[in-house]
Amino acid sequence: MTLDFITTDVIDRAFAYACEEMGIALRNTAFSPNIKERLDHSCALFDAECRLIAQAEHIPVHLGSLPWGLRRCVEDIDARGGFAPGRMWVINDPYLTGTHLNDVTVIRPIFFQGTLAGFAANKAHHTDVGGAVPGSISADAGDLYAEGLVVPPTLLVEGDRCIDETVALFAANSRAPKARGGDLRAQIAANVTGERRFIGLLERYGRSTVAAAAEDAMARSERRMRAALREFGQGLFEAEDVLEARDGDTFLRLRASLELDDGTARFSYDGTAAQVDYPMNAVFGVTLSGIYYVLRTIVGGDVSMNDGCFRPIQVDVPEGTLLNPRRPAPVGGGNVETSTRNADLVLALLAAARPDRIPAFSGGTMSNVMLGGTRANAESWAFYETIGCGMGARPTLPGIDAIQCHMTNTLNTPVEALERAFPLRVERYEIVEGTGGSGRYSGGCGMVRTLRVTEGEAYVSLLADRHRVPPRGACGGGAGHCGAHALYRDGVRTPLPAKTGLRLRTGDAIEIRTPGGGGYGAC
Repeated sequence: MTLDFITTDVIDRAFAYACEEMGIALRNTAFSPNIKERLDHSCALFDAECRLIAQAEHIPVHLGSLPWGLRRCVEDIDARGGFAPGRMWVINDPYLTGTHLNDVTVIRPIFFQGTLAGFAANKAHHTDVGGAVPGSISADAGDLYAEGLVVPPTLLVEGDRCIDETVALFAANSRAPKARGGDLRAQIAANVTGERRFIGLLERYGRSTVAAAAEDAMARSERRMRAALREFGQGLFEAEDVLEARDGDTFLRLRASLELDDGTARFSYDGTAAQVDYPMNAVFGVTLSGIYYVLRTIVGGDVSMNDGCFRPIQVDVPEGTLLNPRRPAPVGGGNVETSTRNADLVLALLAAARPDRIPAFSGGTMSNVMLGGTRANAESWAFYETIGCGMGARPTLPGIDAIQCHMTNTLNTPVEALERAFPLRVERYEIVEGTGGSGRYSGGCGMVRTLRVTEGEAYVSLLADRHRVPPRGACGGGAGHCGAHALYRDGVRTPLPAKTGLRLRTGDAIEIRTPGGGGYGAC
């Protein structure tokens, strides 16, 4: 069936906004500040063949892994009784869904006139899903099971009614049980919203027209991606970078090659370090996310992100490595820190082909902070956030100060929301001037945020990078400044490692300084 451009575009954009509406429903009904205030969630719609139709402009590391994860989850669910109208399934197993345990995925099959028409799916970062430390992302977890509750595909909704026992399972394994129930129900609301919009399009235009429009949109995105890749020429390009190991003295090497050939891109990660026994491993879905995100940025803003964007891309990652670990390697930090370094690596590959098109390195870390403990009334709590850094300078513009870069797209927790919900006080929150790299265009500056415990005892886990190896500049630009952590106790400031955990008491404060971005061009 052939459609005119206008009809295809109207349906394509309607799908895209349906995903945005899903996100609005999720945000407005969520309980935890991490989802309601920081917007740490992502939504997408798929056809019956598990091909991505549309996604909202949410979290790159979530969205790039959703197509890979959905296909794997559907295979597993088919073996457990399959899909039916009125059902939803919940999963957080990262080796199925493609990120880490905190990212809980909820899938809704969409039926129209008695047959499967597609899927609504969303991910949301739940602040705590159990495990050894509050926030569930420990710098020391030796395997997946130490990171928290592992949930295979499990019924969350049957006959359009929430299964309370499934919600209770999540709540019983969390230090913030009330938030778990509220956030899961918010994810249900998001998928119901997506289903209504999907069915509305089918009712208005008919199934064959909607299917044809989706095919046309995918073909258009594929053509645009191939054209963008051709602009980078042909050839074989190589790059490598390092993550700072947990011990603070050694490094984990990431190495990749990119072969560009007439509108196709083939990535190989031969030479990347073997998986490790702490949570810096990134499951394959996370690795795909970094590649898809970077390549999507070179296409331009007026092309839809759908299955067509992925068709010119091939990825080979040896199993048992940092970017494709074997179960049950711990992966909590791989989703946040290793994913960010992979984005840097892919940008470096493209810069080898077209340095005039690619910015300098950004801060290169999400600077994760996990805090939790017990109030004076014995109530447990858990807090999580990532903190903005300096964006790398661009070929024609300076970088941006204190912003979430690349693989995340969240906000810093507003001070008012943070202090209202948790026994914490924000004592410092500002841009650190002069931390961006020098150059014709300077890199963006990092920031500092200091959190003080005001009640009870707590445990903090810090997971960051770029404390020893600064973000590189481009085309003669200077490197950005490194980040740093510190503990304030009884008036004494003590430096802390990039990846660490420690117990806090009332009055202790944690300082997080984030890196600046690299500069672009010689001064």
